[in-house]
Amino acid sequence: MRFETPLIPARLIRRYKRFLADCRLEDRREVTAHCANPGSMMGLAEPGEKIWLEPNDDPKKKLKYGWRLVDHENGHFTGVDTSVPNKALRAALEAREIPELASYETVRPEVKYGENSRIDFLLTQPGLPDAYVEVKSVTLSRQPGLAEFPDSVTARGTKHLGELAAMAAQGHRAVMLYLVQRTDCDRFALAADIDPTYAAAFEVARAQGVEKLVYGTQISPMGILVTRQSIVERKLR
Repeated sequence: MRFETPLIPARLIRRYKRFLADCRLEDRREVTAHCANPGSMMGLAEPGEKIWLEPNDDPKKKLKYGWRLVDHENGHFTGVDTSVPNKALRAALEAREIPELASYETVRPEVKYGENSRIDFLLTQPGLPDAYVEVKSVTLSRQPGLAEFPDSVTARGTKHLGELAAMAAQGHRAVMLYLVQRTDCDRFALAADIDPTYAAAFEVARAQGVEKLVYGTQISPMGILVTRQSIVERKLR
């Protein structure tokens, strides 16, 4: 998935009210950008960090910049926009680049299911059970090379696990796909210390037939691509 508009570098001044970030452009102008990330963004919102913004000229948008990346200035990036993984994954699913799901030809996003929920992707193919695929963006890293989810308590994520388990009980495929939006991690684990309820719900869902996939990404200011090679899963702590 390529960014629609070329990104521009900036420095983070502060993130506040979850969805707002004051930033300083290279010409020293200060602007406010939309931060499309409801999580804590632990370790990713320190003042002075180099970041990348996507400008827009959409008259319907109050803010003319969107925060897309953190640049760790060591050759690695983290994608902070939680809407980007679904866009990147949709392209990968439609191109049948996810081996575990490559048998499905039809990819439908945002389909209603469960209790007032929408599944990120419903995959269908004659002769195969429908596949319900939920996607979570992974951006937390507290140890070198280790990506973790979640970065804060997520009641919504726990609810999704229960709804996936219900789909599995009905004979469908139910898939929880964690997409690591960091290029500096090659391992993954659930952050059970941050949200033990979610970690417990995951174990219950997996025992009931929910599948787990973990994929990485290639990230640059040009765009974000899902990598074909899975990231190694580390056991829950």
